[in-house]
Amino acid sequence: MEKKLSNLTESALTDVAERLGEKLSAGDILILTGDLGAGKTTFTKGLGRALGIVQMIKSPTFMIVREYQGASLKLYHMDVYRIGDDPDSFDMEDYFDAGGVCVIEWGELLGADMPANYLSVKFDKNANDTRTLTLTAHGKRYETLLSAS
Repeated sequence: MEKKLSNLTESALTDVAERLGEKLSAGDILILTGDLGAGKTTFTKGLGRALGIVQMIKSPTFMIVREYQGASLKLYHMDVYRIGDDPDSFDMEDYFDAGGVCVIEWGELLGADMPANYLSVKFDKNANDTRTLTLTAHGKRYETLLSAS
């Protein structure tokens, strides 16, 4: 199942993320893909707002993983760009089982190490400084999530 949202301004992008974030549960995994500056971290800020995170959300580029405590769930914001072809350099699966929400930027680089079930969010920059999002469900949980959004 796939859903496409076009011509999103930065504030609309955040609003879409916030509405989605209100439906997230422990163990949910989102894989964000798109060029630098496409809006991945901005989107994550909207998810964080929905989860009740008051701390400023920053790109995890040099940290690999940033953890944020929300009102009832933790957010694990990961960036796997710098791990190259060594996804075993940190215990990513431990975060999947930690009872929070995992957001993985550059997740397409995981290749065969991708989780079996997740929601893919692809960001495309448009000429008019807006974004197009393509959300693709991988697994029943994420089909349900997309249907409800």
